[in-house]
Amino acid sequence: MKIETLHNHFLSSSGVCTDTRKITQNCLFFALKGETFNGNTFAAEAIKQRAQLAIVDDADYYTANSNTVLVKNTLKSLQALAQFHRKYLDIPIIAITGSNGKTTTKELINAVLSQKFKTSATVGNLNNHIGVPLTLLSMTTETELGIVEMGANHLKEIEQLAALANPDYGYITNFGKAHLEGFGSLDGVIKGKSELYDYLRVNNKTAFINGDDATQLKQAAGIKSYRFGTTGKQDCKIQLEDASDKVTVSLDGLTIKSNLVGLYNFHNISAAIAMGVYFEVASEKTKNAIETYVPSNNRSQLIEKNGHHIILDAYNANPTSMMAALKNIEQAAGTPKILFLGDMFELGNTAQEEHEAIVTYLKEHPFGTAYLIGSNFNATHSTDSHIVKFENFESFQEKFKDAKLTPSTILIKASRGMALERILDLL
Repeated sequence: MKIETLHNHFLSSSGVCTDTRKITQNCLFFALKGETFNGNTFAAEAIKQRAQLAIVDDADYYTANSNTVLVKNTLKSLQALAQFHRKYLDIPIIAITGSNGKTTTKELINAVLSQKFKTSATVGNLNNHIGVPLTLLSMTTETELGIVEMGANHLKEIEQLAALANPDYGYITNFGKAHLEGFGSLDGVIKGKSELYDYLRVNNKTAFINGDDATQLKQAAGIKSYRFGTTGKQDCKIQLEDASDKVTVSLDGLTIKSNLVGLYNFHNISAAIAMGVYFEVASEKTKNAIETYVPSNNRSQLIEKNGHHIILDAYNANPTSMMAALKNIEQAAGTPKILFLGDMFELGNTAQEEHEAIVTYLKEHPFGTAYLIGSNFNATHSTDSHIVKFENFESFQEKFKDAKLTPSTILIKASRGMALERILDLL
């Protein structure tokens, strides 16, 4: 089936589905395959549930004169359909990547730009080779501006996603020590994330750049840009007013107080404000969007529980974001302070070194009691009384379940696989 024909089917459908547990009537079911599943085996079930078509890539599950369509590769067909649909809509698209803060920044940008435009943005963190096509296919003829988050843990992935989304604008939040197992080193991270800059440069598109970040400026050389920052020559000047509690900024004398904590969120907020200025969103509407945005899904959530002031940031962690979170709570008001820190994943052969670096910082800055959970942290070297280590969550839970804590300022941070939000039930 030609891509044009498949796209016509898509336009008359209820959308795309890759999971028979979420089938909607008249959708297009793409039978994707993974290491532990084969979507082709569910094609008949999808049709039974009244999918319009089931796109398969295994002839054993194709039946002539039925609602199944046989292709060489269902994933590539999904991506080709998304790429065709993006060209069909021909709307401006902003691509966002980076080591930390992608999803929060995307949500803030969407909150601001939706004050003026009919926007469509990545849902959650569906930012990979499947998520990006699904995001593009969620856009309709009513969409005026698309916002696409792009994640990667290896070289060439951002290059591929940029080719799919064909963005008119791009923003890289930062370069940090994330996914070192795949990228190999911080230099590998910089090279991989800068594939977005490479796309923008070659295609004469525009980059939004944090002008206070020297590495960003270097990597974005030769690209049309719109710069924001606190000092120097910027297109948009944004000042940090306070980060001791909730981050407060100012733009041309207008004070904006967010619901986000941590100095690291200043740049995320600034990017959203700068895009609001660029796309001529009224400043009062930008202010309202930032001030009413409340983080969720374990990302920089502020929770008050049993007298505790809790910062729940357990969606993800890497050495850069972990260190930023520690420095933030160290400077934050309120005592005593308690840290619940879980292992950081995907660090490859640097895992021991990076976990030791966190422990070293805690030794040199004993501003609170630190509970370290996971095999990587447990293998670090520390005999300090304010640092307590546990092999896994179960051993921590057994020791901690009857603990009586004085009302404290608490940080909970770890990689997603640690699921440290479970600590909330123990407080």
